[in-house]
Amino acid sequence: MGDQGAKLPLYSFSKSAKDSGRSSEERVPHSLFLDRLLKVWEECRLIGLFHHDITACETKILPGEHGFIVVLVEGRDLKKRPTEFGLDKVLQHFDGRKFNFTKIGQEEVVFRFEESETNEAQYLEHAPVMASACPNVIAINVSPIAYGHVLLIPRMLDCMPQRIDRESFLLAMHMAREAQNPYFRVGYNSLGAFATINHLHFQAYYLTEPFPVEKAPTQRIATLGSGVKISQLLHYPVRGLVFEGGSSLEDLSDVISSACIFLQDNNFPYNALISDSGKQIFLLPQWYAEKRAQGKVSQEILEKQVNPAVWELGGHFALKRRQDYEEASEGSICSFLEMVSLSEERFAAMKGYILGALAGGGVKDIMEGAQRDGKFVSNDPSCKN
Repeated sequence: MGDQGAKLPLYSFSKSAKDSGRSSEERVPHSLFLDRLLKVWEECRLIGLFHHDITACETKILPGEHGFIVVLVEGRDLKKRPTEFGLDKVLQHFDGRKFNFTKIGQEEVVFRFEESETNEAQYLEHAPVMASACPNVIAINVSPIAYGHVLLIPRMLDCMPQRIDRESFLLAMHMAREAQNPYFRVGYNSLGAFATINHLHFQAYYLTEPFPVEKAPTQRIATLGSGVKISQLLHYPVRGLVFEGGSSLEDLSDVISSACIFLQDNNFPYNALISDSGKQIFLLPQWYAEKRAQGKVSQEILEKQVNPAVWELGGHFALKRRQDYEEASEGSICSFLEMVSLSEERFAAMKGYILGALAGGGVKDIMEGAQRDGKFVSNDPSCKN
């Protein structure tokens, strides 16, 4: 879709949009953004642009403490675009010879997503794309695992590789806020954490169930000078960090971007989930690809063909075989996610590295661990320094 000069639908968001201060669950909002996105997505479904009809796929919530969500999408990988790069490096150069989003058809574009010049949100059905423009594009995911499954492709024609930068993460945060709905989440997969295309993109979809990770208890471990609070997940099979608060969307986005950049610069695969209209972000490092490369994953698990990306780590699984769908249980999914997750010791060390990297921004209250003599010292006895 490299035809500059074409006319495409345009949604313009207000960067200075004020938030009510209430959580999304306390509001019954009307979102022009979400209305238009789901309307166009449904039109694409009706004319058969998707590889399968996700609305016809069986889905269920598994009994148990977490309430994992599973959907049966038989044969999804048969039509899904294949991964065309190695999983051993989080940062890799963009390769225009391989599939990238400039190759999608214009019929797959939902609309452009740009900051408003008038500071007012608006939608234009036919807006010209200037020859000098490099649009942010929202496109359908042709292999959806939930209703409204789309891709956000920042500055698409710049052909940036799959790596977080501050401007692009803030754009994803604005996308989550524009939806004004707790059931619309935005996710990011790094290379090595099952991004399948090395062209910068986020995913998003609308699912009217709470994600298991969103219901997990947390423990505060730090508060930054900007007011951003950092917690860790408790009693959840994936170890991860939770970021929330701050005086503005930009403050929160800047902190999580810094954490993501630290991880990718140090070759740590990770997934990030933007929840509650951009008020809460989960950062979930993982090492499944490393374990698989080392032959530490059983053949039985490999045959299930589950690649744990952001949605799976959040608790929503797309299964490709009916047998796996029918036999899925909380116990089996917990066991799988525990294998995907960093070990307690490895997570404690990484948590320390991240807090240390963020300390330059002014940590005013660290309730666990401290920087001593340039070395992170944790109160967690499992972290051996």
